[in-house]
Amino acid sequence: MALQQNTVIDLIQIVENGIIQIRQRIDVYDDSAPSNIIASNFHRYTLNPGDDVSSQTAQIQAIANAIWTQEIVSAYQTMIAQQKPNKE
Repeated sequence: MALQQNTVIDLIQIVENGIIQIRQRIDVYDDSAPSNIIASNFHRYTLNPGDDVSSQTAQIQAIANAIWTQEIVSAYQTMIAQQKPNKE
């Protein structure tokens, strides 16, 4: 029995400010029965408006291109700039 691993994106969420939240599920299974999942684990990460998404899946790229209008990217960048403390 050899163990195999499969990673799938099982959840994509878009929050109000345009951030894309992605959850990956990592399944470990016996290679003799791929439907027999022995263990699962989750990994989450986010993409901010304007981030480079060229290394992401085609589905995530399509979502980013659809929602990240120039207006959304500018609003996000303005929000981040306003959160930085003034250095006086």
